[in-house]
Order: sequence, then structure tokens, then C-alpha cells
Amino acid sequence: MSEQEYVETGCPYCGEAIQLLVDCSIPHQDYIEDCQVCCCPLQIIATVDEEGVPALQVFHENE
Repeated sequence: MSEQEYVETGCPYCGEAIQLLVDCSIPHQDYIEDCQVCCCPLQIIATVDEEGVPALQVFHENE
């Protein structure tokens, strides 16, 4: 399994599909990144399970 993987999700602002790069060597990450389509700030919570599979939760920045 790669150290970094793209995970597809949807922007909570514009609803468009976006791909975010997740560093799978870090089990839990919480950060802000702009949407690639509408440029609105997103709060990203990325988790990686014991098998190295990443999962994302994406929220409006101020939720």
C-alpha cells in the first residue's frame, strides 16, 4: 500500500466531487484545505485504519 492515496469526496459547499491526497503514514489528521472547485475552506478529518485504508470526513470550516 502506498504512503499517500487520493480519496474522492464531495464538497459540502458546491457539491462537486473532489480528490484529496491523504498521507497514510499518519493515523489521524485534522486540517483546513480549500475546495479545488469553489475555493471555499473545508475542514478535513482524515483517518487511516490498521490496514492502511484512508477515510475522510469533510465539513464547512466553521461547523
